[in-house]
Amino acid sequence: MNLPSNAPALPPLDAALDPARDAAIAAGLQQVNLSRWLAVGSLVALVVLSVAWELYLAPIKPGGSLLALKALPLCVPLAGLLKNRMYTYRWVSLLVWLYFTEGAVRAYSDRAPSSYYALLEVFLCLTLFTACALHVRLRLRNAKSTLSTPDLTADSERNAP
Repeated sequence: MNLPSNAPALPPLDAALDPARDAAIAAGLQQVNLSRWLAVGSLVALVVLSVAWELYLAPIKPGGSLLALKALPLCVPLAGLLKNRMYTYRWVSLLVWLYFTEGAVRAYSDRAPSSYYALLEVFLCLTLFTACALHVRLRLRNAKSTLSTPDLTADSERNAP
């Protein structure tokens, strides 16, 4: 049976039984899960820090202030991160820069202990951004590697009559 030259080549039957490839895929999935939980953990820590900072630890006014409501926008993406939605990871990596900016400004302008909490906010923002960016990159790379098949066009052209 002659196939057209532009027909996709089928992978060999033993390609699905390659233990090295299976181990690489498992390691990739483990890295994706680690970046996922790092992103979720840093987001939850950022929410807790924001609320505690403005209500108990170093409020602007005694008794707390409405600035604690700044944690509400951070609660929105939590469901998307827990459901492992790629789009949520992408836009959280943009949203986090607003909190990074607030932390950088308050680390410079506030007095201790508020400046220490601001530095912690900056650290958590950088951790969240790194985890989100790494998660997106790893998921795309793993999806590409699991869908890729060996290129057999050179072999089929060599064996063509």
